[in-house]
Amino acid sequence: MADSDEKKKDKEDELAGTEQPFVQHLVELRDRLLYCVYGLAIAGILLSIWPGPGGLIDLIAMPIRAHMPPDAKLIAIGVFSPFFVPLKVLMMTAVLLALPWLMYQAWMFVAPGLYSHEKRFALPLIFFGSMLAYAGIAFVQFFVLDKMFSFIQKFTPAAVAATPDISSYVEAILSLYIAFGVAFQVPIVVMLLVRFEMVTIEKLKSFRGYFIVVAFVVAAVLTPPDVVSQLALAVPMCLLYEVGIIGARYFAQSGKKPEEENADSSASS
Repeated sequence: MADSDEKKKDKEDELAGTEQPFVQHLVELRDRLLYCVYGLAIAGILLSIWPGPGGLIDLIAMPIRAHMPPDAKLIAIGVFSPFFVPLKVLMMTAVLLALPWLMYQAWMFVAPGLYSHEKRFALPLIFFGSMLAYAGIAFVQFFVLDKMFSFIQKFTPAAVAATPDISSYVEAILSLYIAFGVAFQVPIVVMLLVRFEMVTIEKLKSFRGYFIVVAFVVAAVLTPPDVVSQLALAVPMCLLYEVGIIGARYFAQSGKKPEEENADSSASS
């Protein structure tokens, strides 16, 4: 009996004695930040070699150029825009390419303060969250922008030549990339809310109707004032909300403490 009590105490005190001095936390934070910088530098160098800043600009300009005359090009109004805009796109793409590495470094920083049952679902969430961010940005690049510019082109008068400035165009689509990349994290947020017992799955189901309204309000705020882009953001958010509810069942169970799992199994038996 004493042995079982001692084992139970050891499980409860899994993190006991692992506290580190404040200076050591700062050193660990410095190392993780340096690893992030190294990862960004490597990603930037690789992107500079191929496809290069010009190739990245050509890639993100494809949706709008598809709806412009064949010989039309984006213009650069600012004196330094031809230099700084491709550099900005290169830096943002490097962040995107290194996103899993950056999230992994953040996880490694907080991992010593997590219990073993919490670590089990940390890495899958990092991978899943990165893939969702990539999916949101790809959705913008290959679907939303094409439909949005097609919709806008129908309202452009024949006497008006649509030759957007490259700087304003990049700022507009980067805001869409960020909006969709963050909005596609809805399943992750739902899973974490359920896992940390801030809300139950039943509450999420009952909140479904309210979330639809919230999704359309968020889409109206984050996207340009056209119906296509607003629907393109609101509808996936609603679908991903349902995905989050389904995934929350698994993560809520897999992230339980060992003693909670034993209690559940004994209760079911």
